[in-house]
Amino acid sequence: MIKRLLQSIVNERMFLGKAILIFGPRQTGKTTLCRAIASEYGESRTLWFNGDEPDIRLLLSDITSTRLKSLFGSKKLIIIDEAQRIENIGLTLKLAVDNFPGIQVIATGSSAFELSNRIQEPMTGRKYQYFLFPVSFDEMRKHSGELEETRLLNHRMVYGYYPEVISRVGEERNTLKLLAESYLYKDLFTYERIKKPYMLEKLIQALALQVGSEVSYQELARTIGLDRETVEKYIDLLEKAFVVFRLPALSRNVRNEIRKGRKVYFLDNGIRNAVINNFKPLELRGDVGHLFENFVISERAKYLHYHNRFANRFFWRTTQQQEIDYIEEYDGRLFAHEIRWNPRKNIRFSQTFTRAYPGSVTRVISRKNLKSFISDPAT
Repeated sequence: MIKRLLQSIVNERMFLGKAILIFGPRQTGKTTLCRAIASEYGESRTLWFNGDEPDIRLLLSDITSTRLKSLFGSKKLIIIDEAQRIENIGLTLKLAVDNFPGIQVIATGSSAFELSNRIQEPMTGRKYQYFLFPVSFDEMRKHSGELEETRLLNHRMVYGYYPEVISRVGEERNTLKLLAESYLYKDLFTYERIKKPYMLEKLIQALALQVGSEVSYQELARTIGLDRETVEKYIDLLEKAFVVFRLPALSRNVRNEIRKGRKVYFLDNGIRNAVINNFKPLELRGDVGHLFENFVISERAKYLHYHNRFANRFFWRTTQQQEIDYIEEYDGRLFAHEIRWNPRKNIRFSQTFTRAYPGSVTRVISRKNLKSFISDPAT
């Protein structure tokens, strides 16, 4: 079994008087992670609730602390899987934290917009919150070895890192199609009233074809046949459902900087390719540069999250088409990155940028130095 980086992070927060909340897309291994954590504390000390079960939803909805005490009994670790399905789950978690300090509660949820809305107010100051991504390059490097994972880079760029995709060797294409068709929009259709689901699918296909490029809501609206406000709403929902994430434009010092631009990336390369039904090998593709950019930025997001590094993240572009792919900001200092699958020698960063932001650090990310950017150098 692949050991997830989040497991050791969660273990450090156990039994500190707060609930532990684990968000993430469906099928990324949240249940498996919880089982691994439970095995360390003993199954006999663990009580498991599955929010997909109707009787469990009824049992934990609008419950009292007295009833919780009866349910918990002598158990010390309480796991509530798929907690977003349970009404008033935030109040239930609050009661558990406030009344049973010797018990550790872990709740998982696949839908940020549903579970977050239900827990934020009642759980203020009572929770540690984490995100479980699809498996990362770093996790696979530690599992199967650096040489093996480096050799599989081309494969990962096409098929991605969902656990089931990794484990079902030779069935990657069918597995991804099933994931995309059965799970991708499940939370959206369950919790949001989307009047035209086929338009949502057209939108996500359009986004998949624009990975690495600046996205215009107005142009997407014209292409798909929706109004701009609906396009923006759907992209926001796709982000909250962990399908895509947005990168805003950096705009502070230069008059002709793009001020309200954004790029949209997919959380996983395999899902992106499944959406457009393109699983061609890299040598036959015309979008290798965009695939590599999506791969690097999504893997970097995993690295930052699991290593507790807080950065503002941007891209940069001017109306004269000067551009920098990816920028991180730490304590006011900028670190600018150009991402190149086949880097040219002596890539030069825009002088407009370096003059406007003196002291910025610049770096080219390619296959040669990828590992140092997306994995832990200490291991």
